[in-house]
Amino acid sequence: MQVDPGDPVEVNIWEAYIRTAVTHAEQDVSLVELERAAFYERCRNAYAVVATGESALYANLIIRKGVVAAG
Repeated sequence: MQVDPGDPVEVNIWEAYIRTAVTHAEQDVSLVELERAAFYERCRNAYAVVATGESALYANLIIRKGVVAAG
């Protein structure tokens, strides 16, 4: 989720997300920031929601699985 306009918080968790994704991905990784309302709208169509103990601000993340090839 994108930082709200005017919020002075510095988000450090995204760097960890990028490192983790790049380390474990078999394909290219792309991250897109979504404005709060757009983020929650996308969440309404989510297959599953996982609540973790992460307490960092703006640590919300949507993970989209790609097509899995047979074989």
